[in-house]
Amino acid sequence: MASIKDVAAEAGVSAATVSRVLNDHPSVSADARTRVLAAVEALGYRPNAVARSLRTDQTHTLGLVISDVLNPYFTELARSVEEEARALGYSVIIGNADERPDLQDHHVRNLLDRRIDGLLVSPTDGGSPLMLDAARAGTPMVFVDRWIPGVDVPVVRSDGRAAVRDLVAHLHGLGHRRLAIIAGPAATTTGQERVAAFREALGAYGLDLPEAYTGQGDFQAESGRRVTEGFLALPEPPEVVFAADNLMALGALDAVRARGLRVPDDLALAAFDDIPWFVHTDPPITAIAQPTGELGRAAVRALVDRIEGRPGESVTLPARLVVRRSCGENPGGNPGGNPGENPGENPGENPVTNRSRS
Repeated sequence: MASIKDVAAEAGVSAATVSRVLNDHPSVSADARTRVLAAVEALGYRPNAVARSLRTDQTHTLGLVISDVLNPYFTELARSVEEEARALGYSVIIGNADERPDLQDHHVRNLLDRRIDGLLVSPTDGGSPLMLDAARAGTPMVFVDRWIPGVDVPVVRSDGRAAVRDLVAHLHGLGHRRLAIIAGPAATTTGQERVAAFREALGAYGLDLPEAYTGQGDFQAESGRRVTEGFLALPEPPEVVFAADNLMALGALDAVRARGLRVPDDLALAAFDDIPWFVHTDPPITAIAQPTGELGRAAVRALVDRIEGRPGESVTLPARLVVRRSCGENPGGNPGGNPGENPGENPGENPVTNRSRS
């Protein structure tokens, strides 16, 4: 592999001149710059990024710790983060926490040791002393999707409250009254928020959320299966199960089919976090969609702002309801008569745009 001295010899200049050209220093003559760049191209020279970072105190690398790489929501989020970072001149190192706080902190510690310029995290819980210490130490950091209360860093997330209200209005319009939820982990902000939004939306129609209709999940498929089996074993099972994320919804679907039952004939099903697979299930699943790609891009921009000395701002984007056929909808008409529903771009979908922002 060619060295900086090889480039200098090829161009007939000093190694210091090569370094100034590579760092775009204005003191280099046009002739010398042309010869150095030609030598770089001819020799296939690539600057040592690690050595450069020691000189500039920047690695142009971001760390991203996501909660579960198997969750299609976080896979799409990671993709949009990587694309936006690349467009802004940064690379990304990804760590998968697998919904485990200990593994999350392991990745955060390793990324900080690698001297990343900034950190994007979707926290698995609300009590990580490591992230609190990193924020206090001035590490540029942005929380995406979830956040840790009390840690003063920008948060980029979606607000699903209006979409949950739309969902409950839609279900009420279809005649459903016994509604249950598979909740996410109570230690996560999204787990708490989605249950609170669901309970509040039910209250607007005079409906309760009994303890028997509240099942504790962990944002993974097996918990959705387990909780739904419990719902189906009740003397009076719910008419609808609302899963607070997509993997738990797929687990719920497995539980219904394992009993020889059908969605929506025997149990209606809706989910938070829409994914492409939901169009292809039988029936297609009604879901709340987050603007995942936009969230990932906004999170990178906020983090780069902080890295480069600008104030990174929190961003909240609206989620929306996408109506399909898993709750007893009429595929040929306006399901449930919910005002504001318009045909979507994909066949069998009827998105309801969130009409409020926070």
